[in-house]
Amino acid sequence: MKRRILLCLMFAFGISMLAKAQVNVGDNGTLSGTVFGDYYWISSNHDAELEGNNGFWFRRIYFTYDHQLSDSFSGRFRLDMSSAGDFTTNAKLEPTVKDAWLKWSADDHSITAGITSTPTWRLVEDVWGYRSVEKSPLDLYDFGSSRDFGLSFKGNLDSADKLTYHFMFANGNSNRTELNKGKKFMLALGYHLTENFVIQGYADWDDRPGNTDRYTTQAFAGYQSDTFNLGALYAYQLRKIPTAPDLNLDIVSLFANSRVSETVKIFGRIDHLFDQNPTGPGNDYLPISDEAESTFLTTGVDVALEENIHLIPNIESVIYGEDTSGNRPETDIMPRLTLFYKF
Repeated sequence: MKRRILLCLMFAFGISMLAKAQVNVGDNGTLSGTVFGDYYWISSNHDAELEGNNGFWFRRIYFTYDHQLSDSFSGRFRLDMSSAGDFTTNAKLEPTVKDAWLKWSADDHSITAGITSTPTWRLVEDVWGYRSVEKSPLDLYDFGSSRDFGLSFKGNLDSADKLTYHFMFANGNSNRTELNKGKKFMLALGYHLTENFVIQGYADWDDRPGNTDRYTTQAFAGYQSDTFNLGALYAYQLRKIPTAPDLNLDIVSLFANSRVSETVKIFGRIDHLFDQNPTGPGNDYLPISDEAESTFLTTGVDVALEENIHLIPNIESVIYGEDTSGNRPETDIMPRLTLFYKF
């Protein structure tokens, strides 16, 4: 245990030194980066072979160039790198294109073309506030993708800026090459009840090959302020399966974070998936059993070492219900020391 603590402290010190670097690019361009990774320890797991695994990894490295082309047009190019999170692949970090878009903006509306953010969980992730710790619920359970290649329309529908929309027509294959005839349609409508309270409804139709279409709906309510965030959601997804009964998946999630001092925040989250998820074992960094329904929990403390450098001790756990034989998979428990910084 002392050795693990010493390694964590060395890791945090080394990365924090790197965060001092900054790059400026002319008057119209900005170059920025975001990095988060962990020292992790799998103290318990439904897969006995993973128990005791520990080590360092980068879960995300973003390198972004933004350019304001004119009063109406702007563009972004972002590279994304991450360590393999499947506990079997021994590979170097390789960059992929995360964002590559051109945006036209006028008044309260914008049109974006290229690889860009989807409406699926953009607001949820903003209220959750801790992508550096864990993905938002629909992302964690593979209900969609954070990026897609297509056209995005976004803006306000009233003069008071209370009613918002985000519609996207895209390939439905994330940032990968399109290989089929179908497309994906996504729409999020939000309403700001007050300056702090927002509600949002979301729906999509993913026209996939054969009889494998997917339909997703989500209802979300969130509160945001300088000192406290709170979010609650329910989501449902229907996955068509040609050779078996259709798969119906339901998720509920509740999360919050609160500032307790100028440099310290605390956070917590609980998700419950009411069904077995066949894609759970392939979830990077946190494989989830596909044998039973699951409850995910995480909590931690966010310590700001500097404005853009955060050290976040946290713990993740997955508790399972009974499988078809009446047995419960072993609980997953993973303490981690997460380091997040941006420049």
